[in-house]
Amino acid sequence: MQSGDFSSWSENFERREQFEQTQNDRLKKQIKQLEQSAKQAAAHSDKIAATKIGFDPSKTEKSLTRRPSVAKKAGKLMNRAKSMENRIEKNIEEKSRLLQNVEETPSLKISPLVYHSDTLVYVSEVSPCYDGRAVCTPVSFTVRQGERVVLDGKNGSGKSSLLKLITGEAIRHTGTVSTGSGLIISYVPQDTSFLCGSLSDFAKESGIDENLFRAILHKMGFVKVQLDNDMRDFSGGQKKKLLIAKSLCEKAHLYIWDEPLNFIDIYSRMQIEELIMQYQPTMVLVEHDGAFREAVGTKFVEL
Repeated sequence: MQSGDFSSWSENFERREQFEQTQNDRLKKQIKQLEQSAKQAAAHSDKIAATKIGFDPSKTEKSLTRRPSVAKKAGKLMNRAKSMENRIEKNIEEKSRLLQNVEETPSLKISPLVYHSDTLVYVSEVSPCYDGRAVCTPVSFTVRQGERVVLDGKNGSGKSSLLKLITGEAIRHTGTVSTGSGLIISYVPQDTSFLCGSLSDFAKESGIDENLFRAILHKMGFVKVQLDNDMRDFSGGQKKKLLIAKSLCEKAHLYIWDEPLNFIDIYSRMQIEELIMQYQPTMVLVEHDGAFREAVGTKFVEL
């Protein structure tokens, strides 16, 4: 990433953080004001109620004889006061939920599992085959604990196919691909066209926590109304964020991401890069962004 790009991202990040903090402070102030208004409305309502039943502490007992018209008027005033009190309480409840969302939205994080062995994957003289021919020169490499292996090569060289082989997908190939026993893999495919239906159904089918899933998506720039849409209506970048968010919800020994930055905005790119550098998950990935590869990669395999 060029210095100008980083400077621009840094400014955008600071603006977003400042916006969230300003929103937080504004909501707290509004809630405090509403709570004060609610107390005043409740006191006003109680005073009117006392007048309606025929007792006004500021008057003598003779005032008990003046009721019909006063009671009718007091009843209307009390209903109006109660209605106002209810509206204020509802407003407080809504703003409290918003404040909770702002305060409890977690930072992006990933939960890598520690594998029982240093070596997770062993690839020996492997080349994916299509129509009876190998698509690349056979490659060999290992994936060890804490490594982030970047597969590099031109389009059509078999990078995505090699990732799929590691996940266990049946693809014709030469050589041997071995993964450790009990290895848990979280996979972000390149293709997003299969995404459709509701976010809730997707989270349930994927076995991930929906609340955490939605919170991560919010942190990645989604707004609530977008999360209620059918996933087929999401943009290419939104679909990719959705798959990355799913992966972040999964505890795994190995994270395999195929072109995770496709259509992703620069702010989210920096979020993902910082996330990887902070938590140091074991990964195998394909990505065309050279600066990102150089930043997160620890081993490079040329196909």
